[in-house]
Amino acid sequence: MTGAEVANALFVATILIYAGAMFAYAVEYAFDKRAPKRAKQVAAVGAAGADARDDDAGEAPISPAAARGAGRLGLILTFLGTAALATSIVTRVIHTGRWPWGNMFEYTVGVALAGMVTWLILVSRGSVPRRLGLFATFAVTMVLGTSVRVYTEAGPLVPALDSYWIVIHVTAAIAASGILLIGCVFAILHLLKRRYDRQVSDGKPVRFPLNVAERLPDATALERMTFKIHVFAFPLLTFGIIAGSVWAHLAWGRYWAWDPKEVWAFIAWVVYAAYLHARVSGRSAKANAPWIAILGYAVMLFNLTAVNLVFDGLHSYAGV
Repeated sequence: MTGAEVANALFVATILIYAGAMFAYAVEYAFDKRAPKRAKQVAAVGAAGADARDDDAGEAPISPAAARGAGRLGLILTFLGTAALATSIVTRVIHTGRWPWGNMFEYTVGVALAGMVTWLILVSRGSVPRRLGLFATFAVTMVLGTSVRVYTEAGPLVPALDSYWIVIHVTAAIAASGILLIGCVFAILHLLKRRYDRQVSDGKPVRFPLNVAERLPDATALERMTFKIHVFAFPLLTFGIIAGSVWAHLAWGRYWAWDPKEVWAFIAWVVYAAYLHARVSGRSAKANAPWIAILGYAVMLFNLTAVNLVFDGLHSYAGV
């Protein structure tokens, strides 16, 4: 097998391993009784209702101990899949003899790696419950699956990208995008949990998909983690944009050309700045801050997909 074929095989293996991890996390999320489940609703219905639910829990097809074992397996698979993905990227580097961020496919794979490394750091430090790996692996698997649509054969860089600035600018942008992906996941989980708590406190029925939030951590903890992730990623995003501006000056003779890629990167930066401002402002602004964070990542996705595939500009290199 050639280096490119090995890299592709490892890429496919990564998707399969992450899918297995996602299933294992789902088992822990659903059946581990230590996870919070309808705490407010239990208090509302009284001891009789609580006893009935405990009886139902005892009849679960998977014991809590087995569920926690599945969660540990999920974490092992996540480490294994991340190692396979990193090895795939390194193998591609060895095969091509260049930095691996030369096209949209490679960029997207880098975002997935950065996102999963971020998640593993958080769970290894005990900052987040392991069972939330269900949502992290789902997001990263979707990113990897989408990247297949723009797959590009391993080859040399086009001359316009053959610069040491690709290491600085694109690596910073990839790292920021991967970290913000996990931040977006937590923002969505926070909104789901907040909505779930409101439904329960109002005595309204909770139906799918909102009832998925019953085992999520406290909404305040999710919101706090969302903020911490964005605070860490925002300076990295800022640095990536500044580095791109310096590279533009060296390549095109000007720091800013109002290229579509530049414009939408700046829009994303403004949206994330608005999120951070809203988060530290009054109560009403803080309540809307997670929506702004999600909008920020939607802009990032638009810049990665629509701007790359639809708009012509100075950043249109090597097809996609």
